[in-house]
Amino acid sequence: MTVKRIDIRSARASLDVHAAQTILDAALAANLPYPHGCRSGRCGGCKSRLIEGEVESLQHSPFALTDEEKAGGLILACRALPVTDVAVAWLGGNDEDALQSPRRLNGVVTHLEDLTHDIKLVRIDTVDGAGSRFVAGQYAEVSFDGVPARSYSMANRHGDGGVEFHIRHVPGGAASRHVHRALKAGDKVALEYPMGSSYLRENHSGPILCIAGGSGLAPIKSIVETALAHGMKQPIHVYFGARSERDLYLVNHFRALAEWHANLYFQAVLSEADSAGYRHGFVTEAVAEDLPDLDGWKAYVAGPPPMVDAAMDVAFARGLNRCDMHADVFFTPEPMD
Repeated sequence: MTVKRIDIRSARASLDVHAAQTILDAALAANLPYPHGCRSGRCGGCKSRLIEGEVESLQHSPFALTDEEKAGGLILACRALPVTDVAVAWLGGNDEDALQSPRRLNGVVTHLEDLTHDIKLVRIDTVDGAGSRFVAGQYAEVSFDGVPARSYSMANRHGDGGVEFHIRHVPGGAASRHVHRALKAGDKVALEYPMGSSYLRENHSGPILCIAGGSGLAPIKSIVETALAHGMKQPIHVYFGARSERDLYLVNHFRALAEWHANLYFQAVLSEADSAGYRHGFVTEAVAEDLPDLDGWKAYVAGPPPMVDAAMDVAFARGLNRCDMHADVFFTPEPMD
């Protein structure tokens, strides 16, 4: 009996598919919560993206999967017989279907790392290990011991085993001061997540623009890594703005991703310094110079209010539809003693 291996990226699971067994049948037999409906190729509920490998498509309704969608790499899991080992990611209907209600969880700090002179990586695992499902681009309310709760965007992909935050030190800020001066591995943390509407829309098949300022790179990192892991093949342009070279981080990480993925373009832009290898000026000016027409794009913007406002002005002036702008504004809390 011929057995193929299937990697279901959305579930972070790999399993065997036997001859004459569809991807959906194999997933359901393994008790995976694969989105589906009719199981006969009529509804499109199991529409998925074929990331790697080849499948034979059984007869299905053109309403459930159009020729254009097939040309774009989509399949119906209920009608797909693997010809080779394959990797897939489900779409699951409307993007909103992936959203979960916020949950309160207890966590523990497992890793701390300085990313820049004023941005620290904080990794937290939930105490029970279960965690809460989040969509790339969402954020959490985080309560460290004895300081006010603050909102921080997840920087990792869901399923990486915990949540990762990039926390900038805010002068006079009680929470960020605690994180940068006193927080240590093993400290207990209270979490409430997922929250936020500036999340990755996986059903979008057009180009994607991501603009990050400072620690706004956190949700952009989650969005980009998830899009690539789930096999989204459209152009993805990432612009990261900072004041000077010492304010940049993960540049080599994104450059490496761009080397591996031909559809990813990454550009770091410095506003207050002119260093070799980087563009100079405001990040939104670089976007304006490079991308004259944004009609049909999705834009994800994260950073301080002035940058987000400027990004909106540039994007809308170049034809971006207002419903395609998803912004995460990083407000600085009032200083607290």
